[in-house]
Amino acid sequence: MNQEVAAPVRNFTVLLSPTPRGARLARLLATEQLRAWDLPLDTAPQIVAELATNAATHGRVPGRDFRLTLYVVGGTLRIEVTDTRGDRHPHLAPTDPDAESGRGLLLVDALADRWGVTPGPHPRKTVWAELNRCRPE
Repeated sequence: MNQEVAAPVRNFTVLLSPTPRGARLARLLATEQLRAWDLPLDTAPQIVAELATNAATHGRVPGRDFRLTLYVVGGTLRIEVTDTRGDRHPHLAPTDPDAESGRGLLLVDALADRWGVTPGPHPRKTVWAELNRCRPE
């Protein structure tokens, strides 16, 4: 008799202040959670850092936190960052080679298998990225 063991569904959620400190904390907390789940640490922390930095920079509304959520379903890790600037949707745009910023979504696009934006509920939006083949090490 061949029985397959269903992979557990895992999730982690935390609210963070929309500040540079909150963005750094998002990366640190995500790294520790992925380590606790025995998942690879090669690209996911960088994606979290970029999405959290965007939330703290472009999605910032004073007094309103952003939310980091990590889901693991099967072999897919989904990273979500939700902020309260639903009126500002991120988009890939060419950057000046001499610019000191503006490459975050280009990195997310290069590192993630998929990414996108889900609107709502008002006034929120969620920017998400997914990584396939995230099996325990």
